[in-house]
Amino acid sequence: MMVRQVDSGQAGEMRSQDVTFVVFDGFQILDLTGPHEVFSKAGYRCRIVAPAAGPVRAESGMRIQAEHDLPGLDPRGIDTLIVVGGDGVYTARQDRALVEWTAAAAAAARRVASICSGAFLLAAAGLLNGRRVTTHWQRCEQLAREHPEATVDCDPIFIHDRGVWTSAGITAGMDLALALVEDDHGPRSAHAIARELVLFLRRPGNQSQFGIPLWSVQPSSDGMRAVVEAIHADPGAPHGISDLAARARISPRHLQRRFTGELGISPAAYVERVRVEAAQRALVERDDPVEAVARHCGFGTAETLRRAFHRLVGIAPSDYRDRFRTALPADGSARAAAATTQHRGSETSDTSANFSSGPAATPDNAPDTATRTTAWET
Repeated sequence: MMVRQVDSGQAGEMRSQDVTFVVFDGFQILDLTGPHEVFSKAGYRCRIVAPAAGPVRAESGMRIQAEHDLPGLDPRGIDTLIVVGGDGVYTARQDRALVEWTAAAAAAARRVASICSGAFLLAAAGLLNGRRVTTHWQRCEQLAREHPEATVDCDPIFIHDRGVWTSAGITAGMDLALALVEDDHGPRSAHAIARELVLFLRRPGNQSQFGIPLWSVQPSSDGMRAVVEAIHADPGAPHGISDLAARARISPRHLQRRFTGELGISPAAYVERVRVEAAQRALVERDDPVEAVARHCGFGTAETLRRAFHRLVGIAPSDYRDRFRTALPADGSARAAAATTQHRGSETSDTSANFSSGPAATPDNAPDTATRTTAWET
């Protein structure tokens, strides 16, 4: 791919697209290598800068080579600045020279980004002031508490606010990198890279970073464990408070109190989330109309499913199907083609049974808001 020239914003000056990654001891290796691979495939010049040039140790123990130290890299010549995350960021943000260099580089750069907890270094440099930002879901509360000058939204995969991009944890950095490539070169280029790297193109920034394994703890009692297992075994079955209480052999009021106490979420909210995930799998794996998916998964109507989808996933069911659908193989085998939806590691019961034997579904008429997403296998 040809490297395009972009206007730096300064009269008479043009500079080629480059990406400069800021690392430090204790960085998260995937925050660097994932996005680095995306940008390299797109033809960008990638550079790595650290407080000191030479080997830099990731939090996993792996070492990478930083070609540049802070004094040796003029911050005024940077196009895209990306700060990676990792446990070492809490020490790095106390490095005055690193914070000042980051602020100077950001002031001259066309755009600035952080991956995962790299947002803490941007915050230390004053770059998140007055902006809506995100970070890894486990660190959102801390970021909001320590930096009230920023509006922290822990739900999206990534956020863009006036030239500053912030992303959720680890693999979300690749989603962010694809979005930046698309911003520069258009969807076709980003699409080609996603296909080569066997990625989904592309998870929208407003997609929730939460999945089933993240939103509750495991039940501690046998009764609540039986209730949870029943919900996952058949999400579309009747799971009203009386139904669940009968299964646990306690009163509805007692069930409400115990379930919420053990899992940190009400029974109704838990059932809705499990049903939404069942619908996610069905939308990806089958051609059934949204109305059929809604009925099978316990929502009753397509409109009820759409409302739940918008509230919990952030997009319409039809958009989700378009973005995550795996193309069927030549023999038409849906089971062979079905891929587990990469929506933050979701796990649930198998809902792949065909709900209707009619023609291929017509998606619901919600407006299309993003590029089609497909899992590409080469």
